[in-house]
Amino acid sequence: MTGWSTHDIPDRSGRRAVVTGANSGLGFVVARELARRGAGVVLACRSEARGSRALARLLAEVPGADAEVRRLDLGDLASVREFAATLPYERVDLLVNNAGVMALPYGTTADGFETQFGVNHLGHFALTGLLMPALLAAPGARIVTVSSFMHVLANIDPRDLNSERGYRRWVAYARSKSANLLFTHELARRLAAHGGDVVAAAAHPGYAATNLQTAGPRAAGRRLAERVVRLGNRVVAQSAEAGALPVLYAATAPDVRPDAFVGPSFAMWRGAPARSWRAPWTLDDRVAERLWAASEELTGVVYDGLRGAAAAGPPPP
Repeated sequence: MTGWSTHDIPDRSGRRAVVTGANSGLGFVVARELARRGAGVVLACRSEARGSRALARLLAEVPGADAEVRRLDLGDLASVREFAATLPYERVDLLVNNAGVMALPYGTTADGFETQFGVNHLGHFALTGLLMPALLAAPGARIVTVSSFMHVLANIDPRDLNSERGYRRWVAYARSKSANLLFTHELARRLAAHGGDVVAAAAHPGYAATNLQTAGPRAAGRRLAERVVRLGNRVVAQSAEAGALPVLYAATAPDVRPDAFVGPSFAMWRGAPARSWRAPWTLDDRVAERLWAASEELTGVVYDGLRGAAAAGPPPP
């Protein structure tokens, strides 16, 4: 992986990719570089206005790119179902579960889930399940879920997935990022049992300067904290372009194995893509199975053993 850059991305002509949160930051860079290498890219964005601006920017930087914007609100399972039901492609070669929120004040999604767990994990769990038939139809398809090195701060609590027993914003964020890795671990196991060549992997950007860091302090009205974060983004963080490299590697490099976790090479912080350390609890089969079962129950999306289409049941009461 030493020295790996966007120039090493293989030709993606004829392939279709869906990138969540592609209107800015890592998601935009990932979508742009995939389009630059010939992929047809769907920018899945909560805000159609911001998505449209991102699309215009992408087309200015990659003239003639095959790219489009579709609305997707991962905090609303009805929106996730609508996105999957109206996506006009029988085959999806790549799904990048990138969108997320970080360290927000306590809140809930449209379906009543704690926001960070609901958006970062449950929304992507439902989306992946609903797109599974299209992914299974694409030879060599990949599912890349973006986690964080901050997952090391906390494992999930299967008895309190929605932080109802007490809320600490950074613990809730860490739990949602551990959930991303447990989801990838269990998904890789189920895909292997199903057969075929779909690869589920995970990646993280290290410390990359994006809007993600400032959203939490801004939502809480903590202006000093927001200024400190902005300073850190300028002085300490690597760029969004550099942070996107591990995600692009996991999405395109030929040697990526199921359940791989790719991140920056230097102390999980910055540098070229490399195999990343992960907390031992993110490889716990028992906990991963419990999270999977709970996620099916909470979202109403059942993968049905990966034998066919995920069943979109009614949303939970």
